[in-house]
Amino acid sequence: MGRSDVKALLATGNPADLVALGEVAEPTPDLHQAVIKVEYFSPNRGEMFLLKKAEPGWRPGKDIAGIVVQAAGDGSGPTLGTRVVAHPPALGWAQLAAVDTDRIVGLPAQVPIEVAAALPLAGLTALRVLRACGDLIGRKVLLTAASGGVGHYIVELAAASGAEITAVSATSQRAKPESVGKGSC
Repeated sequence: MGRSDVKALLATGNPADLVALGEVAEPTPDLHQAVIKVEYFSPNRGEMFLLKKAEPGWRPGKDIAGIVVQAAGDGSGPTLGTRVVAHPPALGWAQLAAVDTDRIVGLPAQVPIEVAAALPLAGLTALRVLRACGDLIGRKVLLTAASGGVGHYIVELAAASGAEITAVSATSQRAKPESVGKGSC
């Protein structure tokens, strides 16, 4: 890849206008990083709070999905052309992002890339919460805030783990009982 500028959404530090389209240098990956052509990204609640009081030079971008356009120099991680989802610490709201390979996962063909972009932070949070609960087979789970990003994943993962779920949502419009699987709403 030749060096050039790539488009990125940059934090403005202005609460009334959180981001502006700008240009940044094409990423220079470390040996353990792959370069991803970002096709989709997903803003998350934490980043939105950070954008309101952004420090100079800070760039958002923790949840991304795209295609590997340069594999890691050390041979780790996905190969060139692989569809991936990634969870870098930042910098993902750009056309290209260099990401540590231990923060990248290849996508199965049946997972739409635009859906995968919303998975990293919310999905990992839900998974960690449920792992802390231990074995869920046959257990009853009450989940409040079930219609939020993390809540949706907790419902899906708990149902797949054999739990009986009671999911509470702020409104019936936000609840989607048809997507719960074995759980109950």
